Amino acid sequence: MTDVFASSVSAATTVSELYAENIIAKALRIAQTAVGALPFAFPEIVPQTMESDGTYNLREANFWTCGFFPGTLYLLLERLIRFPQSINLDDSNIRREDVRSQLTTLCRTWSEPIRGMDTRTDTHDIGFIVMPALRLDWELFGNTQSLESIVRAAHSLATRYVPSAKAIRSWDLLKKKDIEILDQTDNMIVIIDSMCNLDLLYYASHHGQHPSLADLATAHALTLLGSHLRPEPVLSSSKDAYSGQWYSTCHVANIDPKTGELKRRLSAQGYAHESTWSRGQAWGILGYAETYAWTKDRRFLEASCGLAEYFLYRLETAPSCVSIKGRHVPLWDFDAPIEDEESPLRDSSAGVIAANGMLVLSQALATIDQPALSLRYRNAALRIVRDILDFALAPEKARLVSAPYQHVRAEEERSGVRFDGMLKFGTANNNAQARKRYANHGLVYGDYYLVEFGNRLLRMGLH
Repeated sequence: MTDVFASSVSAATTVSELYAENIIAKALRIAQTAVGALPFAFPEIVPQTMESDGTYNLREANFWTCGFFPGTLYLLLERLIRFPQSINLDDSNIRREDVRSQLTTLCRTWSEPIRGMDTRTDTHDIGFIVMPALRLDWELFGNTQSLESIVRAAHSLATRYVPSAKAIRSWDLLKKKDIEILDQTDNMIVIIDSMCNLDLLYYASHHGQHPSLADLATAHALTLLGSHLRPEPVLSSSKDAYSGQWYSTCHVANIDPKTGELKRRLSAQGYAHESTWSRGQAWGILGYAETYAWTKDRRFLEASCGLAEYFLYRLETAPSCVSIKGRHVPLWDFDAPIEDEESPLRDSSAGVIAANGMLVLSQALATIDQPALSLRYRNAALRIVRDILDFALAPEKARLVSAPYQHVRAEEERSGVRFDGMLKFGTANNNAQARKRYANHGLVYGDYYLVEFGNRLLRMGLH
């Protein structure tokens, strides 16, 4: 098997579509047209069905995905402020300062309802809800209200920490067609996605001088090393691959809240309890890489490397029906049977989340004198995103047009041909026993992590 992740890849030429006018135009159009739904609903999915008009389906404001669209707006605003050279505008009559002005207003409008959610203790996803928009609002504008909201949200998340189990409770209950876990006295549901909410705790801990928040985040990450990570054999003979322990991950662990002992591993969104759900694997790569960045604890770096290598191995060894085009766009679950060999079900969001994690890994490894492994993960991240752009970038493009009074609006590049999502072929939940099963659509967090990947490259000086 050829090790494609070992060869050098140029960021400047590989992912140029990340900075095209289409990206900012789509976000601006949604922000302008869907603003009337605030504060009650936020974008979630764009169906790919023939019956769809290509617009975002909105989801109730308390759903865990509500923070990603405001976060996407702020990422684009970050480009306009910090990296104006990265913004490619096709119409010379459109001024960057006009786009920036409108986007600033829209960012504040879309983030205001998010700030009001910081006292929620009913969800472990409060990090996903507040951090994408409010962190950049604080960092770009010094808005102390947003920082205060982040700190409050972290304390809200801390109420879900169970000291006897050394972990944060993810869900209060689990209800599927085949299983129900309703009693919190003897059950504690923890999901691998929770690793990406720890960033909130570390950030608030250091900004707000609350060391206990960082302590419980680290305790949670340590607990999940045992509850969620499943050791896998090292399956690569490449000298460039990570030679330490490899891991797959389960999606859900049921832990005894009184003792912290693992009772059972499950899946709520993947194919089966024993399978490897690709987005869960991606959450693990990113979450452990971020946790290492905060703690410098080598156990977390090794976990992220082990998860990343297994992810890359499963991409490279995908069934032959996974075509050369889109080879590195992950299947929705690495172990699910292929139901349609002509169009195997993918999850583009899993790919861009994993790619973000590999960029964080690359930076971390570069600082501890592991240049070869650092380059491997940077190249892997770029190849994954390159394939995702080739395979899943929606061909229905948008563009910016001038409007009166120095305003800018967005429209379809081809009249009547619309798809609000930047990426297609996302899969939210394809578990056969799920109460809501839906796949093959644009996903708001797929778009968020696509744009975030572009910004990470800019922050690293790679584009």
